[in-house]
Amino acid sequence: MATSGRAAEPAAKKPDAPQTFTKSEIELMKAQLMAQQEQIEQLRKKLEEQAKLLDQLLEKRASESSTPAAATPSPAPDRVGILGPERQPADSLKRNSQGAKADNVKPSPLNFRIGTAHITPFGFMDFTAVIRDRSVGSSIGTNFGAAPFSNTVFGNLREYRFSAQNSRLGLRVDAKVRGADLLGYLETDFQGIVPGNVAVSSNSDTLRLRLFWVDLRKGKYEFLAGQSWSMLTPNRKGISSLPSDIFFTQVVDTNYQVGLTWSRNPQLRLVYHPSETVTLGYSLEASEQYAGGASGSGVITLPSALVPFYVQQLNTGASFFEVPNPHQDNIVKIAFDPKLRNRSMHFEFAGLLSRFAFFNPLSNRHFNAAGGGGAFNFNIELVKNLRLLVSTFHSNGGGRWIFGQGPDLIIRGDGSPSLVHSSSTVDGFEYQVTPKTLLYGYYGGAYFQRNIAIDPSNGQEVGFGYTGSRSNQNRVLHEGTIGFSHTFWRDPNYGALQWMMQYSHLVRHPWFVAPGQPGGANLNMLFLNLRYTLPGAPPAGKK
Repeated sequence: MATSGRAAEPAAKKPDAPQTFTKSEIELMKAQLMAQQEQIEQLRKKLEEQAKLLDQLLEKRASESSTPAAATPSPAPDRVGILGPERQPADSLKRNSQGAKADNVKPSPLNFRIGTAHITPFGFMDFTAVIRDRSVGSSIGTNFGAAPFSNTVFGNLREYRFSAQNSRLGLRVDAKVRGADLLGYLETDFQGIVPGNVAVSSNSDTLRLRLFWVDLRKGKYEFLAGQSWSMLTPNRKGISSLPSDIFFTQVVDTNYQVGLTWSRNPQLRLVYHPSETVTLGYSLEASEQYAGGASGSGVITLPSALVPFYVQQLNTGASFFEVPNPHQDNIVKIAFDPKLRNRSMHFEFAGLLSRFAFFNPLSNRHFNAAGGGGAFNFNIELVKNLRLLVSTFHSNGGGRWIFGQGPDLIIRGDGSPSLVHSSSTVDGFEYQVTPKTLLYGYYGGAYFQRNIAIDPSNGQEVGFGYTGSRSNQNRVLHEGTIGFSHTFWRDPNYGALQWMMQYSHLVRHPWFVAPGQPGGANLNMLFLNLRYTLPGAPPAGKK
């Protein structure tokens, strides 16, 4: 049989036989198909229910956004809480979260975002009227220590002024930096140094730096650098740097209240938060060897032979930055913020350590002295919306911190310093009568002890409070204040309009009163203020 040269081709593959199922298998498949259809029907019903719920939420949000009264109200603006009232409790730094919470909050017209940073411009426009029954020679900030006597020219002339100087502009930046919360804060007003003809034709008030600092917080630790309110200034809550958390009263007077311990200065601050209710802080702040002369207070009298050499070693209220301070002031504070029966409370203790140094070229000698002081402050919500506030300060060489109403020290005949004892207090109440109306009342007092030395050149008394001393070397100052603020309207998208009134009565008594002179000076003051606050608020935050 002949064969071919090729290998034999494989036989063609037969097609598969049709697959057959038994009756029981067919019944099982039918049951599985019916179960799947039932599951699909249940899923369909759930989706319909979720769609209805989503439609209801969208309709509710649309109705809320279309009705201003239903929108979440922004805090009532007042004289110091540039983003909300001082009296309103706030997180110590309003920490922001860049997560879903912050992103889901509808931003206000003046809140925008660049990269990971939220930027919030803020401010208000003030129109202030002040009426004083005696002229103190100042604008809307009162020279407390210079209230004139009734038998002087200015003691018989009334003062009535309009001003827009307290209008304020600022910028706040909230961001996340490597897991830490960063807060940058800038605040300015128009109460800077003005030209002598400012009130003649054009009131060209000068822009002034108030606050400019950066705060970084991670976990329980917080670090601040820049110009801020001093840590010695009483807090409303914790040891916060935000104006809304600091107590400097609700008054219209831009020099605040007699007896208030405060400063705005360059500083480095470290704060530790061991718990929700306890805060500890340490601050290294700008120092100054102060001899009186600011805010109407009297300058100390130096021994005559030392005047040419010591006048530049002391700040007398017009020394700029020429005083050679030995080192910065050290301030520590501990704050407690417990709650009792849902009533908030705040207690704090603060300590101050200062150092003074001088050189007498006549004797070629160096002199040093250490000064200090302590403060105890608290505020308690007695009943709903009624808060009691008390602040006290006692020092040896701390007169500069009481708004410069008295000196830190005097200079003895040999050129050595001798510290002046001083004390102050501000006590009062704040009552939120309605959501739009706040009433307040305060008493403030300051005391500066006499300190006398003998001038070796002529044997006469020098220093502070000696016989024959200046009439503004004051022994004590008292000020009583009442006032209110009322918000006409407030809208998170358009800002707020507010009316404020303050009445104060001031009394001062110098150490020395010349024969035939009144024993003291008194002053009545009325402040009226209309404020429009710009809309805007920082992003939603977390602690």
